[in-house]
Amino acid sequence: MSVGKICVREVAVAERSTTVREAAQMMRKFHVGDLVVVDGKGRGARPVGIITDRDVVISVVATSLDPAVFTLGDLVTQDLVTCKEDQGVFECLQQMRLHGVRRMPVVDRDGGLVGIVSVDDLVQLFAEEMSELGKLITREQAREALSKR
Repeated sequence: MSVGKICVREVAVAERSTTVREAAQMMRKFHVGDLVVVDGKGRGARPVGIITDRDVVISVVATSLDPAVFTLGDLVTQDLVTCKEDQGVFECLQQMRLHGVRRMPVVDRDGGLVGIVSVDDLVQLFAEEMSELGKLITREQAREALSKR
């Protein structure tokens, strides 16, 4: 299964020029714990970073920086890890583990943002698949019991 089939397509985004205070307000408004920082607008927007609520606390609040002055561009790192929408789920998971990230923007062939995938999304997918395997075992046992009668 491809990442593009399971990723969340409604992504909260912000530009590099967005202040940390504005970003925190956006996270609150959209009930999210992260924003994908992009260059450009609309379908062609390219992800350049991710800012999480943890980043805001550790990098700004805990160090007494002014969230009205610092921007997301000041906080994003240059080594953003993304995955392609046609990439397999297992390959994506390996990439997340290799880079130690819990969420990754999903991009199209041209590098445009199409969604985001998180560890939570993958856990939910795997739990559903494990549940289906459990149902298979139960059904197989029931079928076997009927055939022995």
